[in-house]
Amino acid sequence: MIVYPAIDLHAGRCVRLRQGEAAEETIYGDDPVAVAHRWASEGAEWLHIVNLDGAFDGMLRLEETGTGGAISLGCLGRIVDAVEVPVQFGGGVRSLADIDVLLDLGVSRVILGTVAVEQPELVSEAVTRFGRRRVAVGLDARDGLVTTHGWQQTSHLTAVDLGRHMAQRGIETVIYTDIARDGMLSGVNVSATASLATQTGLQVIASGGVSSIDDVRALCEVASMGVAGVIIGSAIYKGHVHLPEAIAAAKEA
Repeated sequence: MIVYPAIDLHAGRCVRLRQGEAAEETIYGDDPVAVAHRWASEGAEWLHIVNLDGAFDGMLRLEETGTGGAISLGCLGRIVDAVEVPVQFGGGVRSLADIDVLLDLGVSRVILGTVAVEQPELVSEAVTRFGRRRVAVGLDARDGLVTTHGWQQTSHLTAVDLGRHMAQRGIETVIYTDIARDGMLSGVNVSATASLATQTGLQVIASGGVSSIDDVRALCEVASMGVAGVIIGSAIYKGHVHLPEAIAAAKEA
């Protein structure tokens, strides 16, 4: 079990959303690099970084000029350069060229979301070109159905359906988010996470709803089913979970 502290980037700031709604944004800092340093100093083995600008507008831009995604990607580069912790990154990744740029930037694992639904053949190409350890897929579900375009559109696929398709295309790791719980501190969906892992054979990283150390311990109890990690956002920013304690709990399990 790996504990992934989350850093969500919007217009160059570190923020958290409730259920993915841009209007429900809380700003936790104007210096994401400092936030990354904090989590690394507290023992983080990985960082989970999301480019909210790219998720919403579907674009990945590395220029420092302009607003939105450009600024967030500039932050990403500075974070990768500043900490010696591997980074997994998602938000606005739509092409093999995007993946190539991100890996060259120093990202260890790139998360594909919308493109996995709309262009599944690109996932196969990405695994072949970059390797299955460098590419993951985000399965973000609301009411059982996978959403796309920054959680703004709902597909006809269930998380299990898409997970099985992705496994057939060579993916071994997915991030499963229960959108209804994301940012709500309502408890992680342990049963759905474990069910997804057992039904697909994938390594599943749980996301959304972690409210206490008990959530981490509950996920550790189903780790043998294929639950490989947990992403924690609001709970560590609000002090409900102390990152070193969560990491220690995962290691003990």
